[in-house]
Amino acid sequence: MRIAVTGSIATDHLMTFPGRFADQLIPDQLDRVSLSFLVDELDIRRGGIAANICFGMGSLGTESILVGSVGDDFADYRSWLERHRVDTGSVHVSELHHTARFLCTTDQDQNQIATFYAGAMSEAGQIELKPVADRVGGLDLVLIGANDPEAMVRHTEECRTRGYAFAADPSQQLARMDGTEVRKLIDGAAYLFTNEYEKALCEEKTGWSGDEILDRVAVRVTTLGAKGVVIDRKGEQGLHVPATPVPSVVDPTGGGDAFRAGFLSAVAWGLTLERAAQVGNTIAAHVLEAAGPQEYRLAKQAFLTRLTDVYGQEAATEVAPHLVCPNP
Repeated sequence: MRIAVTGSIATDHLMTFPGRFADQLIPDQLDRVSLSFLVDELDIRRGGIAANICFGMGSLGTESILVGSVGDDFADYRSWLERHRVDTGSVHVSELHHTARFLCTTDQDQNQIATFYAGAMSEAGQIELKPVADRVGGLDLVLIGANDPEAMVRHTEECRTRGYAFAADPSQQLARMDGTEVRKLIDGAAYLFTNEYEKALCEEKTGWSGDEILDRVAVRVTTLGAKGVVIDRKGEQGLHVPATPVPSVVDPTGGGDAFRAGFLSAVAWGLTLERAAQVGNTIAAHVLEAAGPQEYRLAKQAFLTRLTDVYGQEAATEVAPHLVCPNP
């Protein structure tokens, strides 16, 4: 199954603040906020939603096609991704801008304040999907992740026009897009990915109820953090899949991307939606225990043991033949 993943490709600058953001905010002064946080740590990591998802799929042994825009500073990052089974042949290289930057500060309660510099991502709207499909022999699914809003709409419209199945994953861009744009991203999607907050925001912006969205989307996947994930389909009872326990969260950055990587990999393997969510939850747990969205390393037996402990031997037995991790 050929899956193209469109979205941001970025370098993450991750900082750790030893206090609580809430302690620094004065309720009656929120309209005039001017704060500086002295951080203890700075880690510079490879990131970006599309790159994180592709890296996760590669870590499970699933090849993917990365589609996005970068600067000419991408060479080392490209090599890293290609070593992890990611096809980077359709990545556009800007002649004007640097690769995007994500700057994020996390406090001791795992709250985050982040800023994103788009850079080369602003040129992602120039990318056509047909040349990608022609190069790889067709596309079975296109995930449309957070990206330049113009690119997201363009990719979605091209998928409809050319008959490519697509997964809508608007993520952080929901906040800046209006109802008309959000409706364009969702309508006709094979899958819709959101977290719990984004689910409500999606309904508010589109003006569609949950049932009305299920009239337009084949599968709705809502991640609930430590509570797991819910999968909804029209006319069927919602399926709740509990999360994989994480004793100690090191860094929440990239957890949602890893879930999508696991989910899409299992879909590519032909497994059920329940199994897909279980694989997604398991790889997400590994990311939450690492300092950065691509700093984890999967070992096949350890992954299967964790899957068995939470979801049972039958789940591990079905997943095992497909799993190809860097370590045994």
